[in-house]
Amino acid sequence: STMRERKTTDPLHSSTDLSDGKEKLRLKQEVGLISGVSLIAGTMIGSGIFMSPEWVLHHMGNPASSLLIWAACGLLAMFGALSYAELGTIIKESGGEYIYILRIFGSFPAFLFAYTSVILVRPAGLAAVCLSFAEYAIAPFYPGCSSPQVAIKCTAAACILILTIINCLNVRLATSVMNIFTAAKLLALLVIVVGGLVLLAKGQTQSFQNGFQGTTAGIGAVGVAFYQGLWSYDGWNNLNYVTEELKKPEVTLPRALMIAIPLVTCLYLLVNMSYLAAMTPSELLSSGAVAVTWGDKVLGSWAWLISLSVALSTFGSSNGTFFSGGRVCYIAAREGHMPDILSMAHVRCLTPFPALLFTSAMSLVMIISGNFTSIVNFFSFMAWFFYGMTISGLLYLKIKKPELPRSYKVPIIIPIIMLMAAVYLVLAPIIDQPQIEILYIVLFIFSGIIFYFPLVRFKYHPRFLERITLHLQLLLEVAPTTKDAN
Repeated sequence: STMRERKTTDPLHSSTDLSDGKEKLRLKQEVGLISGVSLIAGTMIGSGIFMSPEWVLHHMGNPASSLLIWAACGLLAMFGALSYAELGTIIKESGGEYIYILRIFGSFPAFLFAYTSVILVRPAGLAAVCLSFAEYAIAPFYPGCSSPQVAIKCTAAACILILTIINCLNVRLATSVMNIFTAAKLLALLVIVVGGLVLLAKGQTQSFQNGFQGTTAGIGAVGVAFYQGLWSYDGWNNLNYVTEELKKPEVTLPRALMIAIPLVTCLYLLVNMSYLAAMTPSELLSSGAVAVTWGDKVLGSWAWLISLSVALSTFGSSNGTFFSGGRVCYIAAREGHMPDILSMAHVRCLTPFPALLFTSAMSLVMIISGNFTSIVNFFSFMAWFFYGMTISGLLYLKIKKPELPRSYKVPIIIPIIMLMAAVYLVLAPIIDQPQIEILYIVLFIFSGIIFYFPLVRFKYHPRFLERITLHLQLLLEVAPTTKDAN
């Protein structure tokens, strides 16, 4: 079909096609430096810092080593982001890992990434954040007892539907929501930080005495502690998913990363110290919602402010996850790895409408079937497998193609450390505590082969699919898009 022919042209040299008198749609360049920092920080500061500290402490065994894990996770996120900043200035296209794997390694591994990411990884990440939003949002309505699962899942589903409407209507509306919620959550974290500093000044330091006593030494336990900590930092790569929508990407991308990630790392360390100043390690471990327990102990009758802040924080984070997650689906479809309809944009709103609807539908399925902790571990394993592949692609470009123009260069030692960390994070839990779920994940990734060869490699497209695409196009008022020539 003509649409497929459009996709097989050289993507690095594509431009607007005006030869037939019709200008093709493009997504607008609406994301500046402030919105870029908000997208990174706003997605990173979600549910993790309010739910993961007890799990990091549980796996590490004591406060001092758990703080070291939080610092190491921040350093790792920074190394990853700096590596991605160089990739983003070489390959100035949206799509994050997908587009980098496609341009460096070719079609097949990129398809496996898109297939896994669009159907499982991104919807799972969004579902986990929305479930934690729901848990905090309805907690005040069930004082003294745990909230019913039906209420939590219905609230999470409502959150996804609201996000779908916001993101489908307007890119500027979605980024404005992100900016407002990022400001709100930074304020909430500052309240916790200031409260903690006051407690430390009063001499409540008993949690830090003999801080390293009873440290866990197993490589698997440390790996799982990293998973839980890194879940709180997830989102450091979000700006690379929307490169084509950035104003001056070669300047905005590295600058936004260098502001957002150190800011989040410092806040996370101070918040963890505040939790440990207010609670003993055993109290922290027995708390279902760490931030709420902190609020009860420190703020007294104002503790409801923490529940409200966490709900706002996780809503803002899920907006950032949704904003970037829909773009992976859209870019993969534009490259011919997903159905054509997902590569189209709304003719008036100029948003990737069908891709956002599909991401929303897959996330709703995840909410019905999953719970928070299992989703985090399974998400982290898959994410770090593909992060490792992307970083190895950067090392290949640095060694084999140093002549490629790039406005930013990262020292080669940083991607090497990042690759070693990715290999450790993928292998450590398998070696230490092999689980049948990891086999299922690997089988799912490679089940993409069944779809790749007939639909992508040999371009077998049943006629009825083309008719469905046409009807959906008319129904949703969408049209094919072109990428910006860089």
